[in-house]
Amino acid sequence: MKYIIAHDLGTSGNKATLFSEEGRLIGSTVYAYGCHYFNDNWAEQDPADWWKSICETTRGLLHETKVDRRDIAAVSFSGQMMGCLCVDRQGRPLRPSIIWADQRAQAQQNAIGEKIDLPDYYRIVGHRNAASYGLQKLMWVRDNEPEIYRQTYKTLNAKDYIVYKLTGRFLTEPSDASSNACVDLATLAWSERIVEIAGIDGDKLPEIVPSTHVAGGVTREAAEATGLMEGTPVVMGGGDGVCANVGAGSVRPGQTFSYVGSSAWIASTSDRPVFDPQMRTVTWAHIVPGLYAPNGTMQSAGGSYAWLKNQICRQEAAEAEGKGVSAYELINRQIEQSPIGANGVIFLPYLLGERAPRWNPDARGAFIGLKMENERRDVLRSVLEGVTMNLGIILDILRQHMDIDELLVIGGGVKGAVWRQMMADIYNARIRVPRLLEEATSMGAAVTGGVGVGLFSDFDAIGRFISVDAVHEPDPAAVAAYRPVKELFELCYQSMLPVYRRMAGR
Repeated sequence: MKYIIAHDLGTSGNKATLFSEEGRLIGSTVYAYGCHYFNDNWAEQDPADWWKSICETTRGLLHETKVDRRDIAAVSFSGQMMGCLCVDRQGRPLRPSIIWADQRAQAQQNAIGEKIDLPDYYRIVGHRNAASYGLQKLMWVRDNEPEIYRQTYKTLNAKDYIVYKLTGRFLTEPSDASSNACVDLATLAWSERIVEIAGIDGDKLPEIVPSTHVAGGVTREAAEATGLMEGTPVVMGGGDGVCANVGAGSVRPGQTFSYVGSSAWIASTSDRPVFDPQMRTVTWAHIVPGLYAPNGTMQSAGGSYAWLKNQICRQEAAEAEGKGVSAYELINRQIEQSPIGANGVIFLPYLLGERAPRWNPDARGAFIGLKMENERRDVLRSVLEGVTMNLGIILDILRQHMDIDELLVIGGGVKGAVWRQMMADIYNARIRVPRLLEEATSMGAAVTGGVGVGLFSDFDAIGRFISVDAVHEPDPAAVAAYRPVKELFELCYQSMLPVYRRMAGR
């Protein structure tokens, strides 16, 4: 039996997971690390914490599972995207990594916008010009820390830095490269035009290799630090958002999934970039060679649900703690007692502004339509309906380019059957629920590693990993009942635009 170790380098920690070649989860362990948030919208991490997490979790997995390290066929990765870690020729970090959540590069975003129209930029890289991306962050280093910029040999994302630590190679792959927002999606190479507009040294960007590329074998030094065998193959893997595509079975055109956590997204797979005329969705390069991963991510999905629990449903939270059950279980019982449309209450789920489908940082949350006759359960139901209708707009954008009649749903936010049925009815699509709701990124990394070393012939091997436990079919009557509610949801948002602008002082 051969095994794959998949590391998922997230914002709050690294999860290391061991899978068998049969797709069975053998064991997993988590190592938490911190993030430094400061100056209102800056966010940095120490890459030494990433490396320590790799060493600790790898040793822990091998010890706990008793798997012989000689049977590890590959190590592969899923990692946080849209970062900027500057390293010198010896691979030594020159400063903390500026991570995806950092928004300091507003001036650099504006500088790009003065030289290229937003639609032209979007058509080249598949993303809007924004401070979130790696390119703009590297420009910030150039403009504000010139000595660091001068010493920078390469700029890396989290998993690419770990690949270097394990193999000594400076590489990236298409999914993480596209998170720099300077890859030409037509060629999957660094865009000479965008690099020139940004005014950066293109040599500071690493070589792009396939996600399945074996970067090298584990070096002697790395083997001593991690407990792995020297020479164990290290496969590039991919950015976490696109690893989720693979882990959710979205490896062929039209296969679609939704992740629901604090934020949420709907993503699919296509054989060409998906360009929305209103630029509401983005397109990543896929981990599967030759394919793309169109995606729309909203800010506060499970976050709105958690806000509901923490701020409005403190009574349910206290009762649940006493009974030893989930507070969401008690909330869902009330939601089921409210009819479709929540007796006229509409919730706009913009508690953190909004990315897709609005791209409006000034948007705010709102309850609209409250009447004396409304009950608590209506307010609760309106929150889940508002989040789902917002995601439904993203799905409808993707449907303009492909046929989608079913989605696999993953993430901690979809544990409740009432929400999953609501999704089926609002989306008018079959909803499939896997047994492992929170392992998609790890499974995606594992399959990528398996394909890279020839353990799997292709990405259809993800079928070994996914076991569907439940299916929710759309109810035709509910689908029809939701149509006017969805129209009203859109009207409420459009009507609130002048209010949002006034509240933001614009």
